[in-house]
Amino acid sequence: MVLLGIRGVDKILLDISKEIERRERDKDMMYKLRDYQQKASDIAVAFFNDKKAKYNAIMVLPTGSGKSLVIADIANRLQGHTLVFQPSKEILEQNYKKLCSYGVLDCSVYSASFNSKNISRITFATIGSVIRHTDDFQHFNNVIIDECHFVNAKGGMYEEFIHATGCKVLGLTATPYRLSSSSFGAMLKFLTRTRPLIFSKVIYQVQISTLLDMGFLSKIDYFQMNPLGWDENNLQANSTGADYTDKSVEAEYNRIDFYGYLVSIVKRLLCPKRGGARKGILVFTRFLKEAERLTQSIECCEMVSGTTPKAERERILNDFKSGKIKVVVNVGVLTTGFDYPELDTVVMARPTMSLAMYYQIVGREIRPYKDKQAWFVDLCGNINRFGKVEDLKLIDTNGKGKWAVFSNGKQLTNVIFQ
Repeated sequence: MVLLGIRGVDKILLDISKEIERRERDKDMMYKLRDYQQKASDIAVAFFNDKKAKYNAIMVLPTGSGKSLVIADIANRLQGHTLVFQPSKEILEQNYKKLCSYGVLDCSVYSASFNSKNISRITFATIGSVIRHTDDFQHFNNVIIDECHFVNAKGGMYEEFIHATGCKVLGLTATPYRLSSSSFGAMLKFLTRTRPLIFSKVIYQVQISTLLDMGFLSKIDYFQMNPLGWDENNLQANSTGADYTDKSVEAEYNRIDFYGYLVSIVKRLLCPKRGGARKGILVFTRFLKEAERLTQSIECCEMVSGTTPKAERERILNDFKSGKIKVVVNVGVLTTGFDYPELDTVVMARPTMSLAMYYQIVGREIRPYKDKQAWFVDLCGNINRFGKVEDLKLIDTNGKGKWAVFSNGKQLTNVIFQ
C-alpha cells in the first residue's frame, strides 16, 4: 500500500467515524438491500465471475434508486481487487464515506484531490488521478464506473484506461446515452449502440415507473408555467446541435423580461395558496444574471455556482437543509451528487435540449420522504419536450439488445434531433 498525504483523508475518516456512530444509533439505517437492489448486485457479481463473458456491460438504475449502495455491495462481494471510478471528487468523497459507513473498511481513496494514493482491495478513484499510473492497477480484476455515460468510446481517459488494462468493466448510470454528432445531425446514442463500442450489453435495468409504483421514489406534481409570450422558436441550436446557444436564450429572456417573471414565480412559491409552505425551493438557471436577480430580490435566497468556494457552498447547502435559507439558486451545479430527500420544490428556469440535464434536475426531488408533496415547476417548455420522468421507458426495440429511450411513445435516443 502506498500512502501519501495522510492529512488529505483525515477529515474523511473523521466524518466516517461519526457516520458509523450515527448509524449505530439508528438501526433503520443499517445496510439492507431492497429486492431490486439485491437482484442488480447478484447479476453484477455473476457477470464479473463469468469467465466466458468477454465484454463490458452496463446497468441502468434511476436517480434515487440507491445506486451507491448497489455499487458498495457489488464491490464488497467481488473476489480480487476492484477499482471504482467516480465522476468527481465531491461524489467520490460522498460515496466513499457511504461505503465505509456500511462497515466495508478494506477500501481506500486514490485521488490527487485528496492528496491520497492508497490502494486496497476496493479502491475509489477519479480517472484523472489514475490515467498516468495505469501500471499500479494491472493486478485489478474488476472495474466499476459510476455515471458511465461520461465514457467516450471515441477517445478520452476512460477509453485509454480500459484498453491499457484490459479489465472487465461494469458501468452504472441513470442516463445511458451520449451525444453523437455527424453530417446528418446530432442525436443521443444509447451506450450499447455507439461506434466504436465500449459497452456491449445491458445486463440489468429497472424503470422509473416501477420504483414509483413500489413507493421507492417520490411522486411529483408537474407545472408547466411558461412566461407570457415565451416562444421556443426563437431559440437556436448550437454548433453541436445538443443545446441552445447562449445568445438566443439571452435574447429571448430580454424580450419577455424573463428575469422579472422568475422573481415573481419564486415569491409566489414562498407563499403558496395551496399545498402548505414549501420545505425548500431549489432553482436551476442558465446564467449568473438570473441568479443574481433572485438573490437581490428575495431576502432568504442564496446562490451557488461553479466558482463558489467549497466551504461557502457547504455552509449555504447546510443552511438550506436546516431551513435557515428557503431558496437556493444554482448555476451549472447541483444536477448530480446533491442528496436532500426532504426537498419538495424544484424550479427549472432554463430551457434545454439535453434529456440528461432535464432528468437529473427533476431527479433532485424524486427521493422519497415522509408526507412529501413534490412540485416541479418548469418555466421554459421542458415538460412539453420530454414529458414526465415517470413516462421515460427503456425499451429493447428488437428483443436482441437494440435499446432506446421513449417517452409516451416518442423515441428520444438514436433519432436525429428535430
